[in-house]
Amino acid sequence: MTVAVVLFTSDLRLHDHPPLRAALKAADEVVPLFVRDPAIHATGFDAPNRAAFLADCLADLDGSLRRCGGRLIVRSGPVVREVLAVAGECGASEVHLAAGVTGYAHRREERLRDALHGQGVRLRVHDAVVTAVAPGALIPTGTDHYAVFTPYFRRWSQEQLREVLAAPRTVRVPDAARGEPLPGKDGLSGLSPGLAVGGELRGRDSFSRWAAGDLAEYEDRHDDLAGDATSRLSPYLHFGALSPVELVQRARARGGPGAAAFVRQLCWRDFHYQVLAARPDASVQDYRTRHDRWRSEDEAAEDIAAWRDGRTGYPVVDAAMRQLRHEGWMHNRARLLTASFLTKTLYVDWRIGARHFLDLLVDGDLVNNQLNWQWVAGTGTDTRPHRVLNPVVQGKRFDPQGAYVRRWVPELEHVEGSRVHEPWQLPEEERVDYPKPLIDLGDGLARFKRARGRG
Repeated sequence: MTVAVVLFTSDLRLHDHPPLRAALKAADEVVPLFVRDPAIHATGFDAPNRAAFLADCLADLDGSLRRCGGRLIVRSGPVVREVLAVAGECGASEVHLAAGVTGYAHRREERLRDALHGQGVRLRVHDAVVTAVAPGALIPTGTDHYAVFTPYFRRWSQEQLREVLAAPRTVRVPDAARGEPLPGKDGLSGLSPGLAVGGELRGRDSFSRWAAGDLAEYEDRHDDLAGDATSRLSPYLHFGALSPVELVQRARARGGPGAAAFVRQLCWRDFHYQVLAARPDASVQDYRTRHDRWRSEDEAAEDIAAWRDGRTGYPVVDAAMRQLRHEGWMHNRARLLTASFLTKTLYVDWRIGARHFLDLLVDGDLVNNQLNWQWVAGTGTDTRPHRVLNPVVQGKRFDPQGAYVRRWVPELEHVEGSRVHEPWQLPEEERVDYPKPLIDLGDGLARFKRARGRG
């Protein structure tokens, strides 16, 4: 009997899974393997919200495999050591893996290839598993990646995507494959009370229900803070419980402006992946330096704490930060507002904000989190790097009746309509125990312009 190993990483699903389908085609038996690598824990990336969602995804994947006659093998330890051990125990001749773009993913692939080669085992790496189009597949003339989204989107839209693969009906796992119990959520502390449930089945159901309803209006409503009409699929994409190729294909099949706008957002995800694949240091360093002299953490400590706790005195910013803490998720428009406020109004280093988001976001993706923060801070790919989002103007535009603010800032629930966005303008008898603004917006803008040499 021939055996192949499939190392699951950020692709925790059975539908549209090229590594698994290739392994099933090449071998009689397959070991579906997930390794709990202590290197991930050492970086602090397995924050509680993501650890809980991961536990859901692994339990769901194991259940789906068992319905196919298989099971998920979970091991703990350095990933190369554990893959080698499993391959040796089961007599595997191939290991299949989805390609990644982070520095960690590249190092993992290189070490696996070298170590497996020494044992006579072939490593097969598959593209377009965690993205719709593989990073590096689209390269403009004269450089190694697209630095501006619009030309990338035009080129990406012309690309012929691979065929969507059905989930396997049968998976035979060799008896020699040994694993440990699945990780659970018991013992995890610091979880957001409103955290979503993970897993492929939940993700597929969520997409189907959203596509049947809000997708058609997505173009007009995706910035509506109170309406909450976005897909909320980002956690499932982050863990690979949903296939971006399948989402693009299904959205295009439905057609219409809403579907086109949704596909454009999926392209933004691929765009960031190809940027980081070419510039891996952009996860920690400015993609395009503006020579900022950010306020130090000590100097800005009180402002940073107020921002994290949702006590800045600007209601739409505070509502968003409280949503983040409660749900481990935040509306995309709110992410832009809160990031602009921290980096440009308070003039605090984008890395401080990105780190806080990674501490709480269930969809905390190193690629999209870091590069979106850089986009807002003006150190990334934004072609208008010095734009500053005014939280009052933005609040009135995207939460015109104040429903989003009142949902998350109960101190202001008695304030009607758009007045909720400027509580400092309320008559004295309507004032409540809500903080005054940390800073005058004009003062913050002037400081930012001086820092960027534009004022």
